[in-house]
Amino acid sequence: MTLSIQGKTAIVTGAANGIGLAIARHFVDRGARVMFADRDKARLADECGETEGENENIRWFSGDLREKLTIENLVSATIDAFDGIDILVNASRQMLRTDALDGGDSSVEALLDQNMFTALRLSQAVARRMISRAEEEERTEDACIGSIVNLTSIAARQSHPDLMGYSIAAAALDQATRSLALALAPHRIRVNGVAFGSVMSASLKAALAEDGGLRDGIKHATPLGRIAAAREVTGAVQFLASEGAGFVTGQIVTVDGGRTLLDGAGVAAH
Repeated sequence: MTLSIQGKTAIVTGAANGIGLAIARHFVDRGARVMFADRDKARLADECGETEGENENIRWFSGDLREKLTIENLVSATIDAFDGIDILVNASRQMLRTDALDGGDSSVEALLDQNMFTALRLSQAVARRMISRAEEEERTEDACIGSIVNLTSIAARQSHPDLMGYSIAAAALDQATRSLALALAPHRIRVNGVAFGSVMSASLKAALAEDGGLRDGIKHATPLGRIAAAREVTGAVQFLASEGAGFVTGQIVTVDGGRTLLDGAGVAAH
């Protein structure tokens, strides 16, 4: 079984910080060509600006992927830079407390748009390009022509009263992952997800700063007794993106330190 992604081209969203950045860097370190994508232009420039000039395997793209035109521009920019797309990692997600009786930027609708619909639309756009490229090259072998990995959350299964929007969006993304896997299987495109527990992301850092007791609560709710570092989850993403997972599609792999083995609904599932 090979986990190699050497020479593959990947788009990683949410790549300006946290888990997305860790995945993008991990892929580059293992020989992949990576388009770092995020809304935060300043952070992307800080992380990739100088490296892009030194490393031909790194490019970056800034834009709001909730906009359909931005999605098409990202896909086109990646193809222009690397002449194709083999892997898409939808790592961009937003975690906000939701008032069940109110709207605004933290509403269920807003989080569905950011965390699920953006990933769905980008997956569709990338899949169309993968299929078109395979037809142009007249690929006939049985090997898959592309892999899509969605980052989701154990919040899809363990609800928290303050995270209704985040939980609903995670559950929707899980179902979108399975549905896309079935729809794209005839085209030899695999679609899987990685559901995280408490991983040290930008949103979790902010939550820990606001709530002094949250860290202990997470530790007690996690059998392995700690919060994971972002680098600890990149291997699962690499596996699903690689040929080693060539017969794996429609699966949600859980990386949570054993969290979902317990009834920990009282602690927010970051």
